[in-house]
Amino acid sequence: MNLNLKGKCALVCGSSQGMGKAIAIQLSKQGANVVLFARNRASLETVLNELDTSLGQQHDILIADFSNPQQVKSVLQEYLNTGIIIEILINNTGGPAPGPANSALSGDFLAAFNQHLINNHEMMRLLTPGMKLSKYGRIINVISTSVKQPLIGLGVSNTVRGAVANWAKTLANELGQFNITVNNVLPGATNTLRLDAIIKNKANKKGITEAEMAKEEKSIIPMRRFGEADEFADAVGFLASPSASYITGINLPVDGGRTTSL
Repeated sequence: MNLNLKGKCALVCGSSQGMGKAIAIQLSKQGANVVLFARNRASLETVLNELDTSLGQQHDILIADFSNPQQVKSVLQEYLNTGIIIEILINNTGGPAPGPANSALSGDFLAAFNQHLINNHEMMRLLTPGMKLSKYGRIINVISTSVKQPLIGLGVSNTVRGAVANWAKTLANELGQFNITVNNVLPGATNTLRLDAIIKNKANKKGITEAEMAKEEKSIIPMRRFGEADEFADAVGFLASPSASYITGINLPVDGGRTTSL
């Protein structure tokens, strides 16, 4: 199996912590040059020091606020103007605030749509010309198992994640001829700050402790535990590799079997 990404360049969004950080570290271990992209410079510099350089990899940092798609686009365009080609795009950013869809404001949906779909689309448009030249492209979207089975209490997220999943499937059909694959990886309950916030919110609503809420959440997962960011990153690393060259347009759950649908 060929997981070697030496000579390839990967842009990892939301890479200052959690799953984005784990993905960046994994891709660097596979030999990729990694460009970290998020809004917190100090956090990114900390991650930068954790990336593997044993194969001579050269890593970099880009700074932008993903709530501002125009800023994200401008920062990436300026970077590409230096002549660099990025073959691997990892779309990943923080999810919308929890809450039911019926109480969400229209502005909540618009903000989430911009932060997720619009950013993904603008970065794809900037990077696919280089992928075509390289005859190698990987677009991997970190979304949610809600695209298969909507999650209770995540109304805005369920809606926007579904839009991203359909956008990705459409792109997979359009870009496959250029050896560019487009796939979605769907994290289940994974030990991150995002999961901590969700558990806290659910615990407060039910009037129980966070430990009790966590135990309840684990009970509905066949593996009876939460996932780790490294486990999720391994799946992304495979899809980014040459060994996943004939896999495109899929939604891959990494959720310990929690999703009950096929």
